[in-house]
Amino acid sequence: MYSFMAGGLFCASVGNILLVVCTATDYWVQYRLQGALANQGLWRYCLMGKCYMQTENIAYWNATRAFMILSALSCFAGIITGIVSFSHPSTFERFNRSFAAGITFFVSTLFVLLAMAVYTGVTVNFLGKRFGDWRFSWSYILGWVALLMTFFAGIFYMCAYRMHGCQRVAETR
Repeated sequence: MYSFMAGGLFCASVGNILLVVCTATDYWVQYRLQGALANQGLWRYCLMGKCYMQTENIAYWNATRAFMILSALSCFAGIITGIVSFSHPSTFERFNRSFAAGITFFVSTLFVLLAMAVYTGVTVNFLGKRFGDWRFSWSYILGWVALLMTFFAGIFYMCAYRMHGCQRVAETR
């Protein structure tokens, strides 16, 4: 049970770091604009070495930003719940902290999935038609890796919950 919890904490910690890094950096998309290489993140865009804040209030950027922030916050809440469940196993019959941590990681996974789906769909339709030479960059890829890490953190904590339930049943026999 504890090895699953440790694996879950490791995946969640890496996932949360990746969520923060990919949300804060400016390399979600790279493209050529007027012969110069440009890159764009959720908050800024850079052209010819100078970066500018994105002042446009575009719905898909706002949705992606909101979902990424919610994902990082719920992953952090899951980490706190996971640490508490690791150090103090639940004594309640109906509430298990491992289960709560697993659900919180799955919620984080859902938020990052929504963010990546919204960003991917709009970016492919918009940039695909507007620019011929563009590609997703490393910040975007970190978002997908973070999705996998938070998902596996949830899986590990659900396995720990199941093992805790099996141990509890074996002890009552």
